[in-house]
Amino acid sequence: MYMATMTLSVPDDLYKVIKHHNEVKWSVIARNAMWEYASKVQILDSILEKSELTEMDADEISKLIKKSIRERHENKPGEMA
Repeated sequence: MYMATMTLSVPDDLYKVIKHHNEVKWSVIARNAMWEYASKVQILDSILEKSELTEMDADEISKLIKKSIRERHENKPGEMA
């Protein structure tokens, strides 16, 4: 099986840990983490393919949720604004 090569940028402090622990197969860990995330994205893709929700609908739902959260926090008794 052929595998593509990928280059990743990581913060310096993470790089130091990776270099210090060269006994760990970091490429396997990264590959597994990416597969886990990719499978979640694929599930979302399959849900969205069947959805009739438009982007405008999603924006309206988002506004309603944010309004509800804001109102809930504004109306909490005993809290200072």
